[in-house]
Amino acid sequence: MKKMLLILVMMMLGTGGGVGAGFALRKPPATHDATETCVPAADAPQATQTPPAQDKGADSQHDYVKLDNQFVVPLVNRDEMRGLIIMSLSLELVRGTADTVYVKEPKLRDEFLEVLFEHANMGGFNGDFTAADRLEALKVSLGEVALRVLGPIVSDVLITDIARQAS
Repeated sequence: MKKMLLILVMMMLGTGGGVGAGFALRKPPATHDATETCVPAADAPQATQTPPAQDKGADSQHDYVKLDNQFVVPLVNRDEMRGLIIMSLSLELVRGTADTVYVKEPKLRDEFLEVLFEHANMGGFNGDFTAADRLEALKVSLGEVALRVLGPIVSDVLITDIARQAS
């Protein structure tokens, strides 16, 4: 019994240390002066960079921040897990406000998961879960949460990946 407890405590400490080290060693978002000419680093994530303006209608007032981890939502029917939804989200923000997302990301993820669980419980991921009306309803709910947590810096919530895995 003592050995099992010791193993459990060691596993928890190792996991906690790894998560803490990951947060401590995470690269801060790149900031630059608008007057400088910057060349993006080869290892910089593509989702956080806005493409250069190609035409007069291109949107240069926004940054895009991809949330680090995917969202995993269990699909439960009659107290039985019948599958998973795996989803990646990004946020469209007012230029220069990406740091706010990183500071408030734990709260934002918690609130997003609440919306995703509610959507799953209402059957939003049943059948044709990628239908435009279903995804739009989900995006509106996620956008309301993002506005509540981050304020008016959020322009849109983007669903960048979505998959349903049956069990």
